[in-house]
Amino acid sequence: MRSLTPEESALWARVASTIRPLSRDKKEPHTPVPATETAPEPKAKPVRRAAPAVPAPQERGFGTTLDGSWDKRLRGGSVEPDRTVDLHGMSLDGAWRAIDRALDEAIAHGDRVLLLITGHHRPGEPPIRRGAIRAAVHDWLAASRHAPDIAAVRGAHQRHGGGGSLYLILRRRDRVR
Repeated sequence: MRSLTPEESALWARVASTIRPLSRDKKEPHTPVPATETAPEPKAKPVRRAAPAVPAPQERGFGTTLDGSWDKRLRGGSVEPDRTVDLHGMSLDGAWRAIDRALDEAIAHGDRVLLLITGHHRPGEPPIRRGAIRAAVHDWLAASRHAPDIAAVRGAHQRHGGGGSLYLILRRRDRVR
């Protein structure tokens, strides 16, 4: 380990003289260490401007396969779901079966947008277990046999349930003629 240069020692002494102990115990008062010489003032670094704020992406569990126009339409609420799955009152197993069945039917009918209603988080004190379906849905979809058919998962617009709902966007299937 190297020794401090005289400039570094002087700077350290100035800094150390401004330190107050964290303890509230009355101990001997702090006496500043006299600086032998004044340290040169550090040069100011150039100010960097922060990048413009970019809105955080909405629930992106399946990559960024949607183009900007899709995301804009989803955020604006102008997309009408082809199919709606309401999971209120279901157990975890029942919800998983309902999602799997709805994905089967949607893919068979060529639907593109499913609205998955998971329910809003309700405030309450533990040990009440809340939001188990919402917490598990992304893992279910990622592990699903339908995962290759799902292009994206996005939070729903307020008119479709907002924070208590999700859009499942299915990949477009080219139809065989």
